[in-house]
Amino acid sequence: MSSENLSGADNQQETAGPCNVLDPNWIVGFVDGEGCFSVSVRRSSMMHRNGGWQLQPVFQVYQHQDHREVLEAMVSTFGCGRVRPKGPRSSVLTFAVESLRNLERTVLPFFEQHPLVVKQSDFLSFAAIVRAMRRKEHLTRSGFERLVRLTYGMNANGKQRARNIEQVLAGSSETAREAPRSTPLQFPLKEAE
Repeated sequence: MSSENLSGADNQQETAGPCNVLDPNWIVGFVDGEGCFSVSVRRSSMMHRNGGWQLQPVFQVYQHQDHREVLEAMVSTFGCGRVRPKGPRSSVLTFAVESLRNLERTVLPFFEQHPLVVKQSDFLSFAAIVRAMRRKEHLTRSGFERLVRLTYGMNANGKQRARNIEQVLAGSSETAREAPRSTPLQFPLKEAE
């Protein structure tokens, strides 16, 4: 006998915790408030292309440890990702999906079917970056530079980044580049000296 009442007595999972699958509209609102689509730009000794720089896309949602069950339900709903502490002494937990495959197959289609409101622009740039990386475009100099420009145009134009775009691009090319002034526009390149 099946029941659509998730809190009914015949639901064997009731004692194990909250509902495992969240409403898509609730997820959209939650992610608009507590989530982030970001692409880290890091130095990597393993990366011999692009001046040693590596791009790492990640979808994250933050919540205080008292509400861990919500993040665990995100894992159940998406069927991927993990919950971990934000930092070594932090009381904040993070639901994170970092795998390009999981991002492309699960996260991107979900938010294309259920569009965000506040973070839609960042999501569109994030989706373009993830798909380009799955096609290996980041392994070419021009592809890497295009993706770095998209990355630096996200999340308030990268104001919180430790390194400016010139530092990253200088390591990937002999030609100095002009930083983006806003999100995805084409930018002129200075001629090599």
